[in-house]
Amino acid sequence: MASCATPPAPPAADAYVFAYFTRNGEDGLHLAASSDGYHWDKLNGGASYLKPSVGISKLMRDPCIVRGPDGTYHMVWTAGWTEDGIGYASSKDLVHWSAQRYLPVMAAEPGSLNAWAPEIAWDDRRGEFLIFWSSTVPGKFPAGEGQGDGKYNHRIYATTTKDFSTFTPTRLFYDPGFSVIDATFVRSQGHDWLLVKDETRNPPKKYLQLASAGSVQGPFGTLSAPITPPGLWTEGPTALQVGADVILYYDAYTAKHYGAMRARGGDLTRWEDVTARMRFPDENTPVRMRHGTAIPVPADVIQNLRAMPVPAR
Repeated sequence: MASCATPPAPPAADAYVFAYFTRNGEDGLHLAASSDGYHWDKLNGGASYLKPSVGISKLMRDPCIVRGPDGTYHMVWTAGWTEDGIGYASSKDLVHWSAQRYLPVMAAEPGSLNAWAPEIAWDDRRGEFLIFWSSTVPGKFPAGEGQGDGKYNHRIYATTTKDFSTFTPTRLFYDPGFSVIDATFVRSQGHDWLLVKDETRNPPKKYLQLASAGSVQGPFGTLSAPITPPGLWTEGPTALQVGADVILYYDAYTAKHYGAMRARGGDLTRWEDVTARMRFPDENTPVRMRHGTAIPVPADVIQNLRAMPVPAR
C-alpha cells in the first residue's frame, strides 16, 4: 500500500522508498530507502535524482510516485506556487526519467491561483490513473472564505488518464465545506480511506483527518476527529503498510521535522505517535525531508539505486 494509493502491490515488496524535496524544491527529486519503515537512509549521498525543468518557477515540490501495473513509476509534483499545472515524468528504475512534461490541469478554470500537492492513485476497478490536487478558484466556494491563509480557499480537483497522453476534463473531486489540501489515499484491511489536511487558519486547525471511501472515486464518508497530535501543524501525509500495521508519515512543517503515527493491525480508528522511533535523513538541518511519498518496492530496486550512478543532468 502506498500513499499515492492503491497501485497493484509490486512483487516481493520488501523494501521502501521515500521520495521527497528539500528547501523550496529548486533542486528536484530526493530519495531515501528503508527496510523496516522506521529507519530511512538518504540515497545518492542526498543529491537530487532529477532537477525540475518545467513550469514558470521550475520547482519540484511534493513529489508523488506510484507504480503502475506494468512496473513503470509515474511521478507528479507541484511545479510552482502560482501555476495552473503540475509536473509529470516516468521511470522504470527511479534513476533514468522520461522528459518532463507540464500538465495544465487548471487551465480551464480562469483565475485559478494554483495547483498544489498532486497525487496519483491507480484505480484497479476502472483500469485508469486518478490524478488529484488542491486548487483555489477565487469566489467559487463561499464556505471557508477568509478562514484560510490569505486569499487561499482550496478544494480538491481531479482528472483521469489511462496513458498520460489524454486526460478527462478536470472536475471538482472533494469539497468538505472548508479549505482542504494534501489529499491522499490509504488502503487498510481491504478498504480505502481518504486522508486530508484541514487548511483552516482562523481558528487554527492544520491537522489531518480520515474519511472512509467506497473506492478511490468515492463516495466519501464523514471526516474523523483529528488524528495528528493536538496543536501540531502538519501537512504532506503519506502512509505505508508495514507488516500488519499502517504507518502514517507527516511533515510537521512549523516545527521543522517529520513525524509518524501508527495504526496497530491496520485499525485506522486508533493511532499512536511513533515519531521517537523514526530516523529520517538530515533531520534538524536546512536540507531536511519535506512533503514526500513513501512507497513499497522490491528489494532489488533499492540495491540498484545504491549501485547505479545517477546520470549527469
